[in-house]
Amino acid sequence: MLMSIVASRVPARQRQVRRRSTGTPLAYLAALVIVGVTLVPIVYLVFGGFRTTPQINSKPAGLPHPWVLSNYKAILSSSTFWRNLGNSMMIASVATVLAVSFGAMAAFALSRYVFRGREVVYAIFTLGLLFPLAVAALPLYLLLRDINLLENPMGVAIPEAAFSLSVTIIILRPFMTAIPREIEDAAALDGASKIGFFWRIVLPLSKPALATVAILAFVTSWNFFILPLVVFNSSSHFTLPLGVTNFQSEHTEDTARIMAFTALSMLPALGFFILAERRIVGAFTGAIKG
Repeated sequence: MLMSIVASRVPARQRQVRRRSTGTPLAYLAALVIVGVTLVPIVYLVFGGFRTTPQINSKPAGLPHPWVLSNYKAILSSSTFWRNLGNSMMIASVATVLAVSFGAMAAFALSRYVFRGREVVYAIFTLGLLFPLAVAALPLYLLLRDINLLENPMGVAIPEAAFSLSVTIIILRPFMTAIPREIEDAAALDGASKIGFFWRIVLPLSKPALATVAILAFVTSWNFFILPLVVFNSSSHFTLPLGVTNFQSEHTEDTARIMAFTALSMLPALGFFILAERRIVGAFTGAIKG
């Protein structure tokens, strides 16, 4: 009897091993395809900046030969690129601070307080993920015009922070909910108020999630295009995405320099995102478990 049971299970285990062995190469192949589709355009863009426009026109898929550094030197020595970079850095930093600050407070209230309509409020923030910025462009423009925030960096930073609140709250709430009630009771016995508990215990324990939402808010704000386009008319206020578009319109015939400008505009956010990838994955894992 025992031998028959073992014999019946062996083929099943062999089939599972075979499925895993056949599935692994397919998974690697899919990963390679995704990496190729993602990285090839970026590499082509970066290498294109080291070529001249005639080289690109004569051989679009060729490698730089010889390597031309004048395109990147010209852009790095121009005040326009650094002004656009400074505008993007300032707006993204303000939007990140606002999104993380208000998102953390809202997530704390939705996770540690019990009140009528709490889940409805949380559902409204969740539905905010489905609300595209393009739909709100015209109402936002009219509102910002009425409160005199056009041609003002805060007119971009505040709406960007508002659009990042949904993701911030959805990630932070499970982390804050997972903090045991015993810790809160112990803090209350030690004389800590709700604000003290939030500031001294909840925020330090939620550092991985806070880092993640800060990274996501920063990168999202950095890549915003429609909102700065609506708010700014003066090129002195342009962010890097707007600067790329403006540079393309001014240097239509110089493809190589356009590629160099685009590559340099993309590298800060890309490098920042790559360095912070582990924090993002870890926080999402914790949010799913919570």
